[in-house]
Amino acid sequence: MFYYLYCQFHEAISALNIFRYITFRAAMAAVSAFLISLILGPTVIRKLKELKVGEKITKGDSVKLDDLHQHKKDTPTMGGILILAAIVFSTLLWADISNKYIVIALFSTIWLGITGFIDDYLKQIKKRSKGLTAKTKLISQIMLSVILGFILLSDSPRNINLDVPFLKDVSINLDGFYILFVALVIAGSSNAVNLTDGLDGLAAGIVVMVAIAFSVLCYVTGNLKFSNYLLIPYIKGAGELTIFCASIIGAGMGFLWFNCYPASVFMGDVGSLALGGAIGTVALLIKKELLLVIVGGIFVVEALSVILQVAAFKLTKKRIFKIAPLHHHFQFLNWPENKVIVRFWIIASLLALLTLVTLKTR
Repeated sequence: MFYYLYCQFHEAISALNIFRYITFRAAMAAVSAFLISLILGPTVIRKLKELKVGEKITKGDSVKLDDLHQHKKDTPTMGGILILAAIVFSTLLWADISNKYIVIALFSTIWLGITGFIDDYLKQIKKRSKGLTAKTKLISQIMLSVILGFILLSDSPRNINLDVPFLKDVSINLDGFYILFVALVIAGSSNAVNLTDGLDGLAAGIVVMVAIAFSVLCYVTGNLKFSNYLLIPYIKGAGELTIFCASIIGAGMGFLWFNCYPASVFMGDVGSLALGGAIGTVALLIKKELLLVIVGGIFVVEALSVILQVAAFKLTKKRIFKIAPLHHHFQFLNWPENKVIVRFWIIASLLALLTLVTLKTR
């Protein structure tokens, strides 16, 4: 909205020129999203309590895990609605909404947010313990991936080239596998964040750190001088995604105000699937898909721990970890929950720094 005002009236009102700068609008988007989360948080939490949308602890996966999390019983969930609202409203407020990358990012985030909302709604309101089936959620993610894949291919044929970090002018031609690759990124990122969302503030805090790194990547990718200097592919218009990432940062920090240990609200699938999909979409749009593995290393390890645990048990009837995902394994090693959370945050912050270092290693 403010960028529109700049475009329409900057010649008449010189003060509006400040809205032309991505850095200013990104900073304001982060502040706006944070304030939206902070102001609306108590109302959303109160409404969720009235609707009795609370966390169910006895899930049958592990008696010990149920005991460890007994204090979380009936804590409101589906708080991801707050995150989603803050991201969307703040982005619409400060970004150029005619920018194709902003439209795609918002579309992807809302699509997966709706998928997560339906899943949470069925579990919490309709009392269907499993919500949407894993197959149904995967179909939704694949449908989104096919749409995104064709949009990106029609936008630029070069999108089939996978940029390799650390190496100059080296890329992999995905050719006919591109749509499959998009599905892997979208489904992998959204499900990985969903699996990580098991402790108070764990997923939200890591998403903030990933979004900080991606905001920098978006800015330099969309800036001709910086991209040429850093020897990374220049993508015209991609800098506007800095504002989208800043909205994620602000919304995540605002949500953490209520979600930090001990949590007053959980994000639910409506938050975790949307945030994971948002990150994956940004990675695809700025051609930094492989860097997603580094910056989202915690998410990758969490997802791999589940895959390895299931595979090992099916093949050998033995478990690699005491329980999966990995954060629960450390709880079973008698690590206090807040210690697990903070240590994972520390690793995530270092991975975000390492990701930014790759910009200077070509």
